[in-house]
Amino acid sequence: MPKLIIGFVGQVGSGKGTAAHILQEKYGATIFIFSGILTDVLNRLFLPSSRENLINMSMTLRQGFGQNVLAKTMSRQIEESNAEIVVVDGIRRLEDIEDLTTNPNFHLIEISVDPKVRFERLKKRNQKPGEAEMTWEDFLAVGQKETELTIAKVAEQAPIKLNNESDIQGLEKQLDGLVNKFSN
Repeated sequence: MPKLIIGFVGQVGSGKGTAAHILQEKYGATIFIFSGILTDVLNRLFLPSSRENLINMSMTLRQGFGQNVLAKTMSRQIEESNAEIVVVDGIRRLEDIEDLTTNPNFHLIEISVDPKVRFERLKKRNQKPGEAEMTWEDFLAVGQKETELTIAKVAEQAPIKLNNESDIQGLEKQLDGLVNKFSN
């Protein structure tokens, strides 16, 4: 079982993935991503991992197998990990953290950023099909999807809040402080 489990919650484009990769590169953390579970299923079905398909797959799995099906899968992955530090990226629902919050090594962290900054970062990264062409209206519509509306409730549960409106060095400095705090 990992000695440190860090869970990131935040709106799309807030920097959760960037924070996870900083911890991976600097501290050797293993990253588990909720959307990774969905991507595995979509790949097996030979379907593209578009934002729309990820949302549909999430809703379908939760409706068919229970609201906590992805959370149970995530918890199992973490239990089987030999990593010292595990990062859980893409927490979106309260069910996603039910099992995790029972672990004293788990720390939920909200990463927040102004919506305009998130929009620009999303277009620039072009991680999912269509992001580079996304309009402001498209971006606002994504924020109204069922899978996005639940993020605020989870973020309320996060005792630690990081503001990611500066540069990567600013985020890295905040993360270093947290790792040092959690390690002592």
